Amino acid sequence: MKKIVVIGEVLVEIMANNIGEGFREVQSLTGPFPSGAPAIFADQAAKMGQPVAIVSAVGDDDFGHLNLDRLRRDGVDVSGIFIDKERPTGSAFVRYRENGERDFVFNIFHSAAGRLNATDAVKALLDSADHLHVMGSSLSSPEFVALNLRAAKVIRGNGGTVSFDPNVRREILSAEGIAEAMSRMISMTDLFLPSGGELTLLTKSTAPEAAVEELLECGVQAIVHKRGADGASFHDRLGALAIDAFTVQEIDPTGAGDCFGGTFAALWLRGTDAQRALQLAAASGALAVTKRGPMEGTATLAELEDFIRRIGGSSR
Repeated sequence: MKKIVVIGEVLVEIMANNIGEGFREVQSLTGPFPSGAPAIFADQAAKMGQPVAIVSAVGDDDFGHLNLDRLRRDGVDVSGIFIDKERPTGSAFVRYRENGERDFVFNIFHSAAGRLNATDAVKALLDSADHLHVMGSSLSSPEFVALNLRAAKVIRGNGGTVSFDPNVRREILSAEGIAEAMSRMISMTDLFLPSGGELTLLTKSTAPEAAVEELLECGVQAIVHKRGADGASFHDRLGALAIDAFTVQEIDPTGAGDCFGGTFAALWLRGTDAQRALQLAAASGALAVTKRGPMEGTATLAELEDFIRRIGGSSR
């Protein structure tokens, strides 16, 4: 099977137990949970049986080893994770509001995850990979931008492919160099995985259909538009298809898009029929929201197939 490599943050997430605004009061918390969008993607792809490695860094602390243990257990190659003796593992504190929006307190930039460690192990992983998955959230500094772009160029030069999940708010595009980095990345993207309004984030076109056509004209092979409760759609040069979302009781939506992406990318690399891949990816996202904790809802192919049998679902 083709080997995926993903570059980006590995964190712990600690969640407020009660709904409200922010952390300016004493409150009960639950965690730590293994987290970080690239780590969630990697964990889900590995549970699908796909060879996958992650390039990141954690502190030499309990939070770091919690993540390493979890990723190893689920089959992720962690040889590219540097153990930083000087910086702590990155963290995210999250609290949900009544309307479903979230407040975060992050420690990423000054954590182990904020420092690039281009070790020999990292070079070996990038040289051996068949596919690079890029998260927009990981394009957080000029060094990480450069490494992702360099890896994309090397892997594509070796006949491999690139998937790109922008995973970024429109406001962040105003940060120095981010818009240019994303434009360069989309020019090397084979599989594009935007959520909601991200479909038009990097296009001149603001209408969805026109944006799809523009992206395909730029060389993107396939587009999967994740639309949450409204389902998902797939577009390539042969046409389009869509699938409805599965109806489940939502407990925690964090990580659902990353689980969807990890499932779809693994199946796409195996040449799975697009409709089948879309259905299984939608099931992966649905299962993810039924568990508290961003990585607690990752699932194997057998578990996804069992979920579809139990809950049913329809495509159109």
